[in-house]
Amino acid sequence: MLNDKRVLALIPARGGSKRLPQKNILPLGEKPLITWTIEAALESDIIDTVVVSTDCKDIANISIASGAKVPFERPENLSNDSATSLDVALHALDQLGEDGEHYDIVILLQPTSPLRSNKEIIKAFELFDKKSASGIVSVCEMEHSPLWSNTLPEDLSLSEFLSNDLHNKRSQELQIYYRLNGAIYITLIEELRNQNKFLLNKNCFAFIMDKEKSVDIDTLNDFHLAEFYLKRQMDNEA
Repeated sequence: MLNDKRVLALIPARGGSKRLPQKNILPLGEKPLITWTIEAALESDIIDTVVVSTDCKDIANISIASGAKVPFERPENLSNDSATSLDVALHALDQLGEDGEHYDIVILLQPTSPLRSNKEIIKAFELFDKKSASGIVSVCEMEHSPLWSNTLPEDLSLSEFLSNDLHNKRSQELQIYYRLNGAIYITLIEELRNQNKFLLNKNCFAFIMDKEKSVDIDTLNDFHLAEFYLKRQMDNEA
């Protein structure tokens, strides 16, 4: 709770995943993937309720065993590839409201970002409070500058691939670019409903995270990368 404002952590986790089947409950470091996010939310001590939105009974059972609430089943029309995080969040808020549970702030935590710990959630929330923000969205530094990228013509010519001022520059001399990493979204629910998006037009700020904490699991390669970073993290803490 923040200044009498009730805080909901929402974890969207549908059962269908084409690239990596059942990815949300794959074992990562002896825990189901989603458990890492549930535990991080619970351990942050700033959240009133942790809710998982899912259409899958296995995910629901694991989520409940991990300490989250699963008060409703996500409908089929919000469990396909076209459903957005916004759609899922608004549905969850409406369902909770019908049960008499009302919140002021929602923290959306994707279960596919398992290396985002309670520390990152707390720091992001502290930034939200410090800035008196309407929204916070996590980002990380881009692995490669977009200035080194371009489209290709049909003949594959590279003659205009880079602008002239880039030809003699090293990557270290280029401006740093950031990308959304999908790990943390904190939003005033009133503004979420007004603007219908998490990346708000005004009073929305970036929370910068380390690249290693920003792994977003979508493929088997992503999963193996998360395993590698997790092992290194645990070795460093030992």
